[in-house]
Amino acid sequence: MTGGTEPTLDQLAGDAAVVRLYRQVFAVLARESGAMIADSGMLDVDEAILDAFADAGREGLTLDQAVAACRPLDARLVTRRFEVLREYGAISKVVDRPNERFHRAAFAPYVMLLFLRRMAEQGGQAELHQLLTLEHVNVQEPDATAEVGRTSVSRLSRIFRHLGNELAILAAGSTAETLGDHAQLLWGNKSLITQAEHVHAVVIERWPQLHGECATLRLALAAYGDAVETAAGRLIEQAGTTRALGLLPVETWVSFARGSDADTLAGVLDGFVFDAPAPWFSPHQLTEAVESGRQTGGARQPPPRPEAGAAPPPETTVAPADDADHLRDLAERLLGDTTSVPVTEVLDDSGDWPAARRVLADLTALHHHPDLPYELVWSDGLRIDVTASPSWTSHGSLVRVADAEAEK
Repeated sequence: MTGGTEPTLDQLAGDAAVVRLYRQVFAVLARESGAMIADSGMLDVDEAILDAFADAGREGLTLDQAVAACRPLDARLVTRRFEVLREYGAISKVVDRPNERFHRAAFAPYVMLLFLRRMAEQGGQAELHQLLTLEHVNVQEPDATAEVGRTSVSRLSRIFRHLGNELAILAAGSTAETLGDHAQLLWGNKSLITQAEHVHAVVIERWPQLHGECATLRLALAAYGDAVETAAGRLIEQAGTTRALGLLPVETWVSFARGSDADTLAGVLDGFVFDAPAPWFSPHQLTEAVESGRQTGGARQPPPRPEAGAAPPPETTVAPADDADHLRDLAERLLGDTTSVPVTEVLDDSGDWPAARRVLADLTALHHHPDLPYELVWSDGLRIDVTASPSWTSHGSLVRVADAEAEK
């Protein structure tokens, strides 16, 4: 920089301390000097090395002792990671002298490992909740200044902008499976927005001159809320159309089951129609079906030649089969002297589902036959009886209609 004042020794020392701490924290991510780790197994090696230092106490460890403490791991891998941690300052000599063999470990890289483990398991929600709580406490301090409020509001605005942008991109250009895997911060967002609004309320009340920064935070929260609604709507829509209910997180189903009454739980499947299960086949039958259905790669056979002599003349009295008499007898037997009969009663009298399915097929044929005065009339109701077969039956009736041609 030009035209500025020279930094003081205290400022240079502070900057050096910040750089040193950053190097210690991110040492657990470094594969080699200047590179990032690419294998999650390296984190286990770093954690084993730091655990060995924690068990060693104040005396510290030598390189050989650290390798021996991590004996189940590859010795060459432990040695390489030990050198990387020492290069980044996460491990340093107990006494700074040339022949010193004992080393001590810094606390910052182990905290970074704990943070990474929890981030991988919970998606960062716990850390974000803690950050919002700390920001709320900071702006409520009696000696807090307007600069503290401006810093908190600006920091939260950037956080929610990042979250909103990431969710919007995932919702617009990713598959539903990818969105469900990567949108960890999608669920439970109401509490995040509420906590940020509490910070906003404190800042705008204590320092009205920060209305511009507060407006920016409100816009960031609104954009994040819109992105969450869009992503959640896409997941729910995809889960509903494909019946891939696993797209929704387990916590959502557990919370719904625990917090809902019996009527709400029973109404979940109101719009679902279940067919009877397919017949069960034994493995032996399946094996025979597969073997008989395999195509053999034999030579191509020529088409058969016609036999000598004239072919018999085609039949001229060919008429389409019509089961109108059978369907009429069935309808009259079911209706009797009445003009309608409930479908549920007809199916219940069939005895089992295979027989009921055949009766339902005949009723459907009755309804579609152009020459028979019968029809099926369905309603929106649904009967649920776990003891019946089938258990789920729509409300409907077989109705005898007047023959318009006969009346004329």
